[in-house]
Amino acid sequence: MIGHREAVRPEGLSAYIAVTAAYWTFMLTDGALRMLVLLHFHTLGFTPVQLAYLFVLYEIAGMVTNLSAGWIAARFGLTSTLYAGLGIQIVALVALAQFDPGWAVGLSVAFVMVVQGASGVAKDLAKMSSKSAVKILAPTESGGLFRWVALLTGSKNAVKGLGFLLGAALLATIGFFWAVLAMAAVLAVILVAVLIAMPPGLPKGRKGAKFSEVFSKSNNVNWLSAARVFLFGARDVWFVVGIPIYFYGVLSDGTPEGNRAAFFMIGTFMALWIILYGGVQASAPKLLRAAGTPERDLVGKARSCAWTLAAVPAALTAAALVSGEPQPWLTVTMVAGLLVFGAIFAVNSALHSYLILAFTKAERVTMDVGFYYMANAGGRLLGTVLSGLTYHIGGLPLMLGTATLMVALSALAAGRLNATEPEVTPK
Repeated sequence: MIGHREAVRPEGLSAYIAVTAAYWTFMLTDGALRMLVLLHFHTLGFTPVQLAYLFVLYEIAGMVTNLSAGWIAARFGLTSTLYAGLGIQIVALVALAQFDPGWAVGLSVAFVMVVQGASGVAKDLAKMSSKSAVKILAPTESGGLFRWVALLTGSKNAVKGLGFLLGAALLATIGFFWAVLAMAAVLAVILVAVLIAMPPGLPKGRKGAKFSEVFSKSNNVNWLSAARVFLFGARDVWFVVGIPIYFYGVLSDGTPEGNRAAFFMIGTFMALWIILYGGVQASAPKLLRAAGTPERDLVGKARSCAWTLAAVPAALTAAALVSGEPQPWLTVTMVAGLLVFGAIFAVNSALHSYLILAFTKAERVTMDVGFYYMANAGGRLLGTVLSGLTYHIGGLPLMLGTATLMVALSALAAGRLNATEPEVTPK
């Protein structure tokens, strides 16, 4: 029986499991770090715009990293970029533990921006490695690629959601300093483990790879990347700064006990949102009944899903305008509406994650995936900047109205995808 199980085990599964386990651990700390930084520096008196600045270099670094990481992985191999991502994140966490609340505001913002920038490099090195590995390792028959990429992406987001809850809980219990050091220690253990035990199955690199190859000549890859910019901009315009600060304002009474209670409630909501997002994303192939279906059907679903998604922030914008000031019914409406947004967003994101792998060729996978996730980081950067800015200027209505516009732009870009391009036909 054991021999039979080994015989039917998909080729490359051991490497897929190892990459996924390392990626899960990384994303747990990434989610926790995001919540730690946001809540800790908000309690230190940082404004919404200053909080947004803390994450700007994180997203800029992600754009640069994704553009270059595709070439680096093609040149030196996927394991090298995965190891580098884990190592840089450890260094960033240790550096962040050196922060002194007594520093001037300008120095504090600059220091945290630089550390977050390093963390952004680390995150996107690990992400690009993991997503590219799926294209190489996943079985191609019976919709295997869609199932494997949905499982990796969905589970990653569920783990990141737990990280949001973990970050809020650590801040409320052991404090900022010990929290970041504990996460650095866990990542160090994982890095040593994968260095020692990484199974074979991932490509070692191609010496002749040229940096100019990272720019795709495929219209599908380019339009999908444009759709990704606006899709993730629409999420982060409320997710990064605006909604957490809004919830803090309505949940905390300003006392230490009230702050701790608000931390837990905000962390719980953000965690549940990401976990719901990840669960729906992992289940997208079943929800769409799309395993093994032609790309033409999935392209059409990506378009219609984006237009459906745009209706949610539009309705929430109307609710915020009607309410004017924060009221209990508005807060409940925001929670419910954003959970609905998360479910529809997850299906849309899963379709994008599958289509980028379907649209690329195996020999170009790290290049096209890197370019696509550069667009993803660009959308997060746009959303991050606008999150603090729109909430500061116009509160919930302007912030959510901006999200509506960005989803609509994503739907228009998805409308330019062409499932009949010769290069996207699966082998």
